[in-house]
Amino acid sequence: MLHIHKNYLFLFIVTASSLLADPMLEIKDSKDAIKSNPYNFIDSNAQRMVKVLTEQSDLFETDRTQYEQKIKDIFEPMIDFKRVAASVMGRKYYLLATKEQREEFVEIFKDSLLDTYAETLAQWGDSKIRTEFNDGYSNSELKNVEVKQVLDTGNSKYPISYKLRKNDKDWKIVNIIINGVNLGLTFRNQFQALAVSHNDDIEATLSNWISDAGDAGIS
Repeated sequence: MLHIHKNYLFLFIVTASSLLADPMLEIKDSKDAIKSNPYNFIDSNAQRMVKVLTEQSDLFETDRTQYEQKIKDIFEPMIDFKRVAASVMGRKYYLLATKEQREEFVEIFKDSLLDTYAETLAQWGDSKIRTEFNDGYSNSELKNVEVKQVLDTGNSKYPISYKLRKNDKDWKIVNIIINGVNLGLTFRNQFQALAVSHNDDIEATLSNWISDAGDAGIS
């Protein structure tokens, strides 16, 4: 399973809205602003994650399934799993796979990532994340953006880089680099090695897939 140890945590900065605005319109505008700005998108979801960690830490022991589901509900919509899974398979194996096998791997990859992420989040409840905002960001025509953060574990600080791509009006994570470890490339190398070991049998490769990025050098 993926052992990235809470590398996807972030902090949140709330932007003020007009006091004269209608409350419901204000909420809608705030959500739209978060979705349209990749820096706010990463940072705001981080705060939601931190809130679960700090306010519902006991739930991890009393009802782990419910706890993990809360994390998944936040994390899953953030990632373009279809694009990431296709990248992990690589052009050769993506073309070899049937449509059904491609869809199957999306689900396999998503489940393995979300399960491990949720399981390990509790260990990093005291960590802090600082997002490097781009105050000058305003280009709505950009399709690809990099958002950088620093993970402070208390003992050390580690750089995190999120590669995001705009999908319609929303931003989605398509790759993460943690402390110099490119997770997308790591997973792709693992998939190719596994496929070769199974003589390019896609079904056997999917059946034996176990993602593992180590601890990305974070301790």
